[in-house]
Amino acid sequence: MKKNGKKLLSVVLLAGIIALGTGCSSGGTTDSATSPDVTVGIVQYIDHVALDASREGFVAALADNGYVDGDNITIDLQNAQGDQSNLSTISDRFISNNVDLVLAIATPAAQAIAAKTTEIPILGTAITDYVAARLVESNEVPGGNVSGTTDMNPIKEQIDLLVKLVPTAKTVGVLYTSSEDNSVLQAKIAREAIEKLGLNYVEVTVTNSNDVQQATQSIVSQCDAIYIPTDNVFASAMPQVQNITSQSKTPVICGESGMVESGGLATLGISYSELGYQTGLMAVKILKGEAAPATMPIEASTKFEYVINGTVAEEIGLTIPADLQQYVIKAQ
Repeated sequence: MKKNGKKLLSVVLLAGIIALGTGCSSGGTTDSATSPDVTVGIVQYIDHVALDASREGFVAALADNGYVDGDNITIDLQNAQGDQSNLSTISDRFISNNVDLVLAIATPAAQAIAAKTTEIPILGTAITDYVAARLVESNEVPGGNVSGTTDMNPIKEQIDLLVKLVPTAKTVGVLYTSSEDNSVLQAKIAREAIEKLGLNYVEVTVTNSNDVQQATQSIVSQCDAIYIPTDNVFASAMPQVQNITSQSKTPVICGESGMVESGGLATLGISYSELGYQTGLMAVKILKGEAAPATMPIEASTKFEYVINGTVAEEIGLTIPADLQQYVIKAQ
C-alpha cells in the first residue's frame, strides 16, 4: 500500500507540474508582443482613389507610431461597396466585437456607425462638414464620441481655376449626388462662387451610380464647363463621365486629384493620403489614452495642390496656361 501510495503521489505531482507548465506557456503567449491586443475597425463606404488613399495613410500613421497590424494591433477592414445595408451590418459587427476604435471613411460610413454607438471612439475622414452631417456638436468641441478630419476643399479657388482654364465659359454645370449631405453643401458653395462671378449656374443631381450616365449626358448640353465636388458616387464613376465629356469637349473641374486622374481635367485639392495620415495621428492619441473624441477639434488640411490631366486636356482640345504646365500629369 505504501508503494502504491508513493506511485499515486508521484503521478499527482507530475500532473501538477505539467499543468503549471502549460499555464505558464499559455500566459506567455497571451502577453507576447506578437499577440494583438487592440482592434481597430475600418469601415470604408466605397472603393475609389481618394478613399483608398485615406485608408492607406491612416494605417501608415498607426504603423509609424508602433501600432502594426498583426503585431500589437488587429485591423478589421470592411468595405460597404456603397450599400447602406452593408454599412449597418458592418457597424453591428464592430459593436458586437467591441472594437477599441473605428475609422469611418466618408460621411455615410460615419453616420451609420455613429447612429449605433455612443461608447466606441469614432474617427472620420473624407468628410466635408461634421456639423452638417449631424456627427458633432461643433468643429471646435465635438462633444460626443466622434471626431476626425475634414476634406473641405477650396471650392471658390477651384471655380477660379475653372474660369482660368475656360475663360470663355458663360454657364457652369454642377453634378452631385442629392443624398450625400456633403455634396449638397459643396454644391451650394459652388453656386455662390459661380454666380458671384456673373456666370450662369445649372445643376443635375443623381441618387446612385445608375444615374451618372444620363445626368452627364443631360448637363453637357446645358453648360460650357462642369464642376463636380468631392462626391463619392461621381468619384467612383469618373471614367463614365469622361466617356461623355471627351466627346462633347466639356472641361470638368473636380473636387480632388483622384477624380482628375480617373478622367477629370483639373483640380486644386488636398492629398487624401496625408489627410488619412493626419487622422491616424489622432487615433494614436486615443489609443494611448491621451485624448478623447469629445474634446478633439475637427482637423483640416492646410496644403492644396494643383493637378491637371494632360491626356484629357488633349482630348478636349484645351491649352493649359504656361504657369500651370508644371502641374500637368499624364493619366487616363
